[in-house]
Amino acid sequence: MAVIALAGCSGAPGVTTSALALLLSWPLEPGRRMILAECDPDGGAVLHGLLQGSLGDRYGLRNLSVAARQGEFSESFWRQLIDLGGEDGEQSPHDRLLLPGITDPAQAASLSSVWKGLAQMFRGIEAEHGHDVLIDLGRRGATGCSGVLAEQADAVFVVVRNTLRCLQAAQARVKMLEDSVGDVGLILIDEGPYPAGEVQRVLQVPVVATLPYVPKDARVLSDGNEQPRRFTRSDLMKAARTSTNLLLQRAALRRSRLDPRAAFAAGR
Repeated sequence: MAVIALAGCSGAPGVTTSALALLLSWPLEPGRRMILAECDPDGGAVLHGLLQGSLGDRYGLRNLSVAARQGEFSESFWRQLIDLGGEDGEQSPHDRLLLPGITDPAQAASLSSVWKGLAQMFRGIEAEHGHDVLIDLGRRGATGCSGVLAEQADAVFVVVRNTLRCLQAAQARVKMLEDSVGDVGLILIDEGPYPAGEVQRVLQVPVVATLPYVPKDARVLSDGNEQPRRFTRSDLMKAARTSTNLLLQRAALRRSRLDPRAAFAAGR
């Protein structure tokens, strides 16, 4: 099981949509959970995207700053999670959970004391319960106080598109993350003309997984559009299912390099 962080970059949207596709297609054994945490300092997108504002803003990251001051961080964390269900209703309730992000970027200033607690919470969830955690860092997360989320993750992946504009924008972001956490991988959204090998050459980090560029299907996740028939069997969701194993393998490999004993214990 793993804690995996996804980061975006200026001019290359798609982090939250990719994270949702992974969350909803992640393979889960009985009793295991998958948690997606929107930790983008610019604000979350799922409450008013996929969920179309149906739950208001009662849940989410912003409530944890108050809970932390009151010494109720752990208890409050679980109360902030929203159940997004599983594919075709096959999963049990509460298997795929979302921690919504802030609804106003101005709220980010109140979270400086929350990031470290979240990082520790994610590590504890993975170690004690065997649940997987996805962290959506957005286009600016993993800098400053929120950098601890990337530092404590088993693996960090930057979501990029293979267009000239997006690759140009990704260079500084990838370099910053390589310098701060090292061993960064890429999730490639296949929109443009450049093959994975060229993307790797330009950014100097490996493409670990590729998702198709399918705007119609992506808008189901990003904007809450009506699901087409057999959405869970669409090219996007099939690629997401394939990608989960690749991301987990990368996370396990990185963990074994950093802490061979912990990796051995986790695999027993």
